[in-house]
Amino acid sequence: MKFIQENSSFIGRILISTIFLMAGISKISDYAGTAIYMQAMGVPSGLLPLVIFTEIVGALLIIVGYKTRLAAFLLAGFSVLSALIFHLNFADQTQSIMFMKNMAIAGGFLFLVANGPGQWAMDNRK
Repeated sequence: MKFIQENSSFIGRILISTIFLMAGISKISDYAGTAIYMQAMGVPSGLLPLVIFTEIVGALLIIVGYKTRLAAFLLAGFSVLSALIFHLNFADQTQSIMFMKNMAIAGGFLFLVANGPGQWAMDNRK
């Protein structure tokens, strides 16, 4: 039990950030396809580099626990914004699930905003 208490924040930071890290990397590997999808949803494809940067750098900041509260706040907003732009078709069950997933992730990030990174974080350096 002590191991879980001492390491759950670090493990949680890894788990919540992995989805963003992998999404950013996949957007690089399918840059053209992602740009087309963004345009089809009414989002300028010129924002794609910023999206990739936000996902990858934000995830890495959360994982190492540096500027955790700020990064978590920004990724929570990113998650809500993404849900509102890309997943509002509640007639499509998959889109409804994706919307709720984004909201749940935003909630997890808000826990980091409220409670900080826990142990094993660069934010704890003295």
